[in-house]
Amino acid sequence: MTDNLLFYDAYENFYDMAQDSTCFKKYCKLAFGEDFSQDGFSDIEQVNLMFEYIPKAQDLHMLDIGCGNGKMLGYLQSKVGGHVSGFDFSQNAITSANCLHTTDCDFRVGTIGEVEYQKQTFDFIVSMDTMYFASDMVAFVAQISSWLKSDGVFFVGYQEGDIMNKTCNSETTILAQSLSVNNLTYDVIDMTKQTYEMLHRKRKAISSPCNDFSAEKLGDWYDVILHQTDGAMLSFEEYQKSNARWIYIVTKE
Repeated sequence: MTDNLLFYDAYENFYDMAQDSTCFKKYCKLAFGEDFSQDGFSDIEQVNLMFEYIPKAQDLHMLDIGCGNGKMLGYLQSKVGGHVSGFDFSQNAITSANCLHTTDCDFRVGTIGEVEYQKQTFDFIVSMDTMYFASDMVAFVAQISSWLKSDGVFFVGYQEGDIMNKTCNSETTILAQSLSVNNLTYDVIDMTKQTYEMLHRKRKAISSPCNDFSAEKLGDWYDVILHQTDGAMLSFEEYQKSNARWIYIVTKE
């Protein structure tokens, strides 16, 4: 039932806006370095980091959990080839994904905990700011592990201070605990400072003269995005007291 899905209506509206708005595309380029229709923290630096961990498989299969309109997957595919799959709870996002991408791809509407793939299908699975939507993260991590091939990689962008409350460190997050319960080993990269700097770029980009949201009658979206950058008004020392971001690189042995 879509009525029970977190932020469902907001994301349906978001992907309508992202498909049609010229100024939002310009904003994404300025704020994130590339337009992947971002509503979060996935800038080009974090996305390019994936190339260090995508296995060099002959028949590469990649999955994006919460793929949106598939632009990030399309970017990865353009660099390394392979077959890409993605699911998202937004019908508008998947409709856009299927229009934008037509080669070696499978995009479907699905929700975390309900969508299913065959075991040992994927070499690389990515989740950028989507694990928070799992009602049972331990169970969902187990499901993800079953989808991964041996020596497959699970790459996660995980933020605290937004949907999830800040915990002590990267070992105390709900994600880390869920990985440990499933006997999965991982490395962590601290992206908190980089994310704080990105907030400054987002705030500058949303106020750029070339991003005339009012001309497209998108003043409400301007207000939403500007509010998302409030953390940039704090010193980094204050920001990191209640915010943190990590990249988890999980390898299935």
